[in-house]
This record gives sequence, structure tokens and C-alpha cells, in this order.
Amino acid sequence: MTSVELLPVHAFVQDDYLQEKDLVNYWGYNTISFFTPARRYAAVPDFAFSEFKEMVARMHGAGLEVILDVVYNHTAEGNEKGPTLSYKGVDNASYYRLMPKEPRYYINDTGTGNTFNLSHPRVLQLVTDSLRYWATEMRVDGFRFDLATILGREPHGFDEGGGFLDTCRQDPVLNGVKLIAEPWDCGPGGYQVGGFPPGWAEWNDRFRDDVRGFWRGDEGLLPALASRITGSADKFNKRGRKPWASVNFLTAHDGFTLNDTVSYNEKHNMANGENNRDGHSHNLSNNYGVEGPTDDPAIRAVRLRQMRNMLATLFLSRGTPMLLAGDEFARTQGGNNNAYCQDNEISWLDWEAIGPEEQDLAEFTQRLTLLREALPILTRGRFLTGAYDEDLGVKDVTWLRPDGGEMADANWLQGDARSLAVLLDGRAQASGIHRRGGDATLLILYNAYHDLVSFTLPGSVGGVGWTRLLDTNLPDSQEVVSVPIGARYDVTGRSMLMFVLKPEESETEEASEMERSYQHVMQAFERANVNSVRFEGRDG
Repeated sequence: MTSVELLPVHAFVQDDYLQEKDLVNYWGYNTISFFTPARRYAAVPDFAFSEFKEMVARMHGAGLEVILDVVYNHTAEGNEKGPTLSYKGVDNASYYRLMPKEPRYYINDTGTGNTFNLSHPRVLQLVTDSLRYWATEMRVDGFRFDLATILGREPHGFDEGGGFLDTCRQDPVLNGVKLIAEPWDCGPGGYQVGGFPPGWAEWNDRFRDDVRGFWRGDEGLLPALASRITGSADKFNKRGRKPWASVNFLTAHDGFTLNDTVSYNEKHNMANGENNRDGHSHNLSNNYGVEGPTDDPAIRAVRLRQMRNMLATLFLSRGTPMLLAGDEFARTQGGNNNAYCQDNEISWLDWEAIGPEEQDLAEFTQRLTLLREALPILTRGRFLTGAYDEDLGVKDVTWLRPDGGEMADANWLQGDARSLAVLLDGRAQASGIHRRGGDATLLILYNAYHDLVSFTLPGSVGGVGWTRLLDTNLPDSQEVVSVPIGARYDVTGRSMLMFVLKPEESETEEASEMERSYQHVMQAFERANVNSVRFEGRDG
């Protein structure tokens, strides 16, 4: 199921210090009412409730789920210098975490001035009542929790068995909706990626950083890349959790857009009025020769290919992919990586500014979604181990060097190695009974080296050759290219390819199942080349 995640819609107030600079809180992370949609988002403010319900119904009618980004970790009342708007006046000591020895001051594990106290039963009741309201009355399908570590904090620190997390497991409404954690906060022990209980998904910032670093050409990232593209078992393979728990992303609302990640070496946040001091400086970006926009065709070509590489890595990895709106057509924020206060062209999606290159990238993204949908091997509910199954005679995943040989320990430790192949055996994907499966077998080649690398395409039991489905250096290719087993394939510098195994002809049940899977994938390949998304402007 495809979902649309919205930035916070709860009613919020504007920040005084932003208004003094003629700026606004564009993202809405300053909640003051957890049961009310912000009137500013409604065409007719007095009908905000009914308009929101109609929007959700229309999303559902289009086959889309709706997930809300919710902010229960702090409120708009700020610290001891902030205004008294509601909770401070009702029961300050219950609603907020206060310094034990100086209760006039607030514990600030959120970095926003105050921290909502979900270890208090009445505060916990308020939050869970709010969640149930949005799930039952407003019909949303799930929630992404901002700074979610806060919600699991008890007086002794983060606890995966804390009151709020236990409530979500036990509540008949909340245990039936999607729960997604931003698994960190600013407090002690706040980084908790992989630390949430079964049933939760989590934003995986390791995927973002390791994939960005790998394609940028950083050294020593082959082991990390292997973990990220197979569901980050090092983080999530515990307590019965599944690969979907890893929400893989390259970009989010905060930070560089995908285009800016390949166009800027430094952040450019002067428009925010803080002398470029705000925003994170660790962006793992590269401008490839020119800071910002350029007409140089060579630089533009490598930037577009790097965007395709990262998008392909996102969609062809195990886990739950998350795509930032606008990345599919190379939206830029001009290097601003903290556009929370920019309600203008910096943040807006400009559908009318999409040119041929941006259109091509959108069509490439569409092809990735169609291919992912046709490849159940990418979404199976168990982690890959690489161990040889003697009963089935297969390995679920095999890691290969460019020469076709299997990766050895020394190869993983080679710091300057930037090329890798992964073989995903469709015969190993059976679920339920212990038998060989018939999914399509995939071979994916990753070359982050700046120059051409020649790969030897390996053999695989039951196959007669490889059919190319994707080459980020040839994004518009609609040609069905078949490559024999053992052949050498020259992979352009900074490129990624995917092949599907063409099964041998046989009348066995296993071979027939593999042939059906292969034909299903090839039909998706044909659909991806026939159907294309078109942007015709706001009135198109």
C-alpha cells in the first residue's frame, strides 16, 4: 500500500522570533491543540474539520493511505520564558518535565524549550485520546511521531516498555494503525534507531547517510551498504521485527533535497535570518565542481545520474522506502537545508518549472515504483543471512566482487573498494512451508567508482542468462538487453544496474514458477516503458 505522509496538521501558533523577522513557521512543529486541524490549511477556515475528512476520503478513493506527522514531544508554550497558553496554566508540573531541583526550569530533551511528560497518566491519556480521535473520527491510517524517543522516556530514561509504547501495543485502535518513530531526541541516550518494540517502523538515518556516502565515493562503506540494502538487520533483526521496520530514506523535510545533495557542498540558509548558523552541516553532499546551478553539461549529467543512483538504491532495497515530495523531479531549495520558516518559492513545489530533465527523472522514478511492485523478493518478511541452506541447496543472498568471485573478509575490509554486486536468489524466498520458491532472481551491480568498472555476470542455478531491467547511465533505454552468463559487462562510473535471471526451459513445477515470475517482471518492464507520468502545470 502506498501512503502519503503529511507534515503536522494540528493547530499551532506562530513563533514570535520568526514573526519579528517577517518569517513564519511553515512546517507546523509547534502544536498547541492535539484535536484540531490547523485552520490555515483549509480553503474555508470554518470548515477545516469537514475539509480534512473529505481529503482523507479522496485519498482513500485513490488507493492512498494517509499518515500524519504528529508532535507530542513538546508544545508551543516553550520554556519558562514562553507564553502560558493552555497546559502551563492547567497543571504545569504534570504536563511538562521539570528540573528536579529547580522546577521553575524545564527539561529540554527536545531542543525546543520544553518536554511533554508522557509518564504522567493524564498526559498519556490526552495523547492516546488524540491518536484515537484522528484514527477513528478523521480516518487516518497511521502516524509518524516526531522525536519519538521522548514518548518512550520514563524518569530513568528511554524504555521500550514505557507507558506510551505499552499503550500502543495494547490499545485495540492504536495497535491496528501504522506507527512510525523518528527514533531520536536531544536528551541523554536519545539515539534509539532499532530500539523501538515490534509493531513499530522507524526512520533509518543510517540508510540515508551510508547511501549518500557510498555514492559520493567515501571509502570503507561496502559493509554498511550491504546492510542497508538488505533491510539493516544490524539494527532491526531482533525481537521478531521485520525488514519493513526500517523506513529507508535519502531526504526528508529537514535537510537537503535530493537535487541539493548533488549540487551543494555547503548549506545556504541566509534567508532564515540566522547568519547561516542554523541547520546541520553534516550533509554528505557533493557539488561535482560548481556550487549550485550550472550549465556545464558534464556536471549536470553526473548530478542527474547520481540522483538516479540514489533513487534506484532506495526503491530496490529491502525495507520501506520513503520519498520526499519533489525529489522525483529534482526540486531544489537553493541549498537551504532548514527551510522550516520559508513559506515561499524555497519550499513550494513548482509544477510549472519542470523541464525535460526533471520530467525524465520523474519518469525514471515511476519505472522504479513499477519494478519494485513486480519484485516480491524485495519485500519478503524475513532478513537475508547469506547462509547456505543445505536442505534447499541455495543461499538467499550472495555478495560478489566485480570479477564474479564471492566477497571474502579481506574484500570487505578494502577501504578503497567502491564496487559491489549482489545476487538475490528467488528460489530462497519461499514462506510458510520449507521449500524452494519461484521468485525472480536478481543481480544488482553498484559502481560508485568515478570510472568504468567491468563486471563478470555470474551463473545461477536454473538460469540461462541475464536480462537488463535498469541502467542508471541509460535511464531512457526501452531495449530488452540479454547478457549471457559469464559475460563481462562494462559499468559506467557512478552507475547502478539491475538484471533479472532468464530461467531455462523445463517442465518442472519449480521452473514453471520461475518462468511465471520472470514474465511478470518483464510485463512490468514493458508497462514502465509505455506509461509515463506527465506534468502539465497546475491547470493541466
